[in-house]
Formats: sequence, C-alpha cells, structure tokens
Amino acid sequence: MAGLDVYWSIFAIAAVLAASLEWANRRGKSSGATTREFRLFRNNYLVVYSLMMAGDWLQGPHVYALYQHYGFGMGDIGKLFIAGFGSSMVFGTVVGALADKHGRKRAALTYCLTYTLGCLTKHFNNFWILAGGRVLCGIATSLLFSAFESWLVAEHNKRGFSSDWLGNTFSQAVFLGNGLMAILAGQVANVLVESFKLGPVAPFDAAATVLTVGGLIIASSWTENYGDASEHSSTVEGFKKAGALIWNEPKIALLGAMQSLFEAAMYTFVFLWTPALSPKGEHIPHGMIFSCFMVSSMVGSAIAGRLLGSGGKWKVERYMQVVFALSAAMLFVPVMYHQSTPTTASAKNVGGITFDGKVQLVAFCCFEVLVGVFWPSMMTMRSAYVPEEMRSTIINFFRVPLNLFVCVVLYNVSAFPLATMFGMCTLFLLVCFLCQRHFASIVHWEQAGSHFDEDVHAEAGSSGGKAVEFAKLPTSEEEASAAGAPKAAASE
Repeated sequence: MAGLDVYWSIFAIAAVLAASLEWANRRGKSSGATTREFRLFRNNYLVVYSLMMAGDWLQGPHVYALYQHYGFGMGDIGKLFIAGFGSSMVFGTVVGALADKHGRKRAALTYCLTYTLGCLTKHFNNFWILAGGRVLCGIATSLLFSAFESWLVAEHNKRGFSSDWLGNTFSQAVFLGNGLMAILAGQVANVLVESFKLGPVAPFDAAATVLTVGGLIIASSWTENYGDASEHSSTVEGFKKAGALIWNEPKIALLGAMQSLFEAAMYTFVFLWTPALSPKGEHIPHGMIFSCFMVSSMVGSAIAGRLLGSGGKWKVERYMQVVFALSAAMLFVPVMYHQSTPTTASAKNVGGITFDGKVQLVAFCCFEVLVGVFWPSMMTMRSAYVPEEMRSTIINFFRVPLNLFVCVVLYNVSAFPLATMFGMCTLFLLVCFLCQRHFASIVHWEQAGSHFDEDVHAEAGSSGGKAVEFAKLPTSEEEASAAGAPKAAASE
C-alpha cells in the first residue's frame, strides 16, 4: 500500500497542476478577442482529434497482450511490431504527398478507414492477417501525425483567423487527445477486458466504433483543402520538391531533424521505462504508471498553452532550447543507475519499486511534462515555417528515419545495457538543443534583416523620396528572393 501512495501522490499532484493551468488558460481566453465562429471551428476540430486519438489509445495497451493470447512468441510479436513501423516508414511519405495533392479531408477519412480495417484483423489468429493489419495501422499512423495538423493549419488560415490563436488550439488538442483521451481509453479498455470479460479483442472493436463516429463527423462537417493540387504535378514530383526544399531551406531541415531525434528518444523511452523501473523484476503497477505519465503530459500541454498564448512574450524558438536541454537531463538520470544492467529483467517479483526506481519515476514524469510542451510547440513552429502546399509530405518525410531507427531498436533492444540506450537518447536530445539554438539564430537574423529593410524604407520616405545611394532595396517578395535578401519569418 505504501508503494501505491507514491504513484497516487504523483498522479494527484500532476492532476491538480494540469487542471489549474488549463483553468487559468481558459480564463485568460474568455477575456480574449476570439470570435464565435472560431470557437465553433476549434471545438469541432478538438472533438474530431480527441476521437481519433481515442481510437489510437484504445488499442495501445492490449496489442502485445492480444498477440500473447493468440500464442505468438516474443520473436513473432517483434516482427509484427516491426511490420507496423516499417509500413509507416515505407508508405509514410507517399500518403503524405497524396494528402497534399488529393485533399487532407480525404486523408483524414482514409485514416479512419485503414485503422478500422486494421482493428478488424485482430479477430483472426493468423500471423499474415495480423501482419497485414499492422501494415494498415502503420499507414494510418502516418496519416494521424500529418493529415489532421495540415488540415487544421490550412483551414485556419483559409477562414482568416488570427495566427496567434493557432498555438492554443494545438495545446488543447494535445491536452485532450494525448492526455485525457489516453487515460480514459486505458480505463475503458481495462473495463472491457477485465470487468466485462469481453476478451482481448474488445478494445479494438471499441476503437473501430470510435473511429467510425469520428469519420462521420469529418464527412459531414469538414470542408476539403489541398496543398499542391496542380493538375500537372505528380506525387513523385511533389516528393522531389519537398526533398529539394528541405535541402535548400535550413529552417525546415532543422525542424525535421528535431522532430525525428526527439521522437526517436521518446519511442525508445516507451520501450525501456519498464525494465528501468523494475530491473530485477520488481512488481510495478503499469497501468497506474502510465496514467502518471499521461497526466504529466497534460501538465506540459497546459504549460505550452500558457507560453504560446503569451502574445509573443515567450518566443517558441527560445523556450524550446530549455525544453530540449531539460529533456536530455531527465533521460540521463537512468544512465546513473543502470551502468551494467541488461534491458531484460528477470521476472522474480522481488517486491515493490525501489528508491532508485522512485527517483527515475519522477524524472520520467518530468520528461513527460516536456513531451507535453514539445508537441504543440513543434506544431506551432511547423505551421509558421513549413510551406502549406507540401506540409503533409514534409512532416512524413522526417518520419522515415524515425521509423527506421525504431525498427532497428526493436530488433536489437536486448543487445545493449539500459545505460547505453538511455545515453543514446540523451545524446539525441542534446543534438536537438543545438539544432534549436541554431534555428533560433537563423530566425533572429532573418527578422533583424527584415526590420533593417523597413527602417531604410522609412528613412527613404522621410527624405522626400530621395534614393538611398548605398543600396537598392527590392520592393517585392520576388525581387527580394532574387536579390538574396533575408525575408521575415512567417510567424512575424
């Protein structure tokens, strides 16, 4: 019982913080200058996004258990997981380009369909049918993390809403979808399996139902928007354009690198937190720890809402440097406790969580807070600096190295000590910190250049139209681009 007090204490503290911060954010917004039309639009998106994430979270806790129920060994289960991540890696860029060309609403509906079909395959105790389902789920995952964000940004701008309102929509989406829905979905899935005795397939049927409801809302209330919808451009050409843009635009390349590296560290953490907290097979309540992680993530998303809604007081390009540095520090904590511990713990159930485990648990919850800050902040930066016509393509482009890395980790997860794996995560996050620092410097330089141009134009105007002799300043965006002059950041 004393051990449970630790988990409940962490959960209670995080829940109070999350509720207080979100209440403060909503109180601040109630006095803001948002319109009724925007609130209806935002609430519609939040309902849809929450349903989509609920469909995803309902499945997560029971995928491994279902495969075990069907009698598959660890090797076959690993292959099934690799099939999902490999599918996302292979098809991700293709579906992203298709979403930009043929419509983000269609892509969102395709997500509902493919994920629902993937859920239905769970009824069959056949390796190849289950592998096909994992391929469908991998495609759906690529759409989940690109099509919905792309639709939101395009529709937000098309309707003429203020760009300052977008970051808060992202923070609420993460608060509800990645936090509240995760906790509720975990509890619902547990009730279906444990209380109602409906079997390990029940959560997948519930997910299919939720996704169908969300798909009906999308079909009836969303309008279509596109990226590059040119009749003469093919999907391959769109992919080539995205690659060329990433190669030639440092800001986009840095954003993609940070996305891939941070998510790689995050997914590695997902695989390793159990052996880190119970290296000798100590009994730990996985469901309660998962709830602690999710409510901690809600704290982070509420903090992000506060930062993004500060009216420019807190620059996202600046505070994200702190987020990456602190994330690296949190994932370095287990390195100090597992210098020679293998990643496979012997299931001895030798008691509850140790003091070392409690220290790591607190560090992991702090890391989840930072994950909650990361998602809406990264979405906000992408909305400002990634071109609209290739948004889905570029987002999925950087999921290729991420999914490749995850497949390699899954295949070799037992080959390295925990300290090595967490040390690698720490290194990734430190590289993110350096990338973000360089990114902020580029943005600062571009903004300073644009302000300089404005000052010179003002000086020329005040001198009665007299030409400035030391420089001929371009007067249009096209001329500025041809002259190599820095342009203002999209967020300014």
